[in-house]
Amino acid sequence: MQLPQSKLFLKILGIPYIIEDTNMPINSEVMETFIKSTHIFNNINIASKPHIIKVFPKFDIMIV
Repeated sequence: MQLPQSKLFLKILGIPYIIEDTNMPINSEVMETFIKSTHIFNNINIASKPHIIKVFPKFDIMIV
């Protein structure tokens, strides 16, 4: 017997696209590591890799 699990969608807005003090863009592995290391996401399983979407080509802001 399995207990029901809730499935939620999380959208994070306004994150810088470039990692501070580097020229490297943030990728899904970096975001996944951050989410797993943050205490507010304890006991949460990620169903898929985070999707990184750049808001506008000329801005350095993204949505996860």
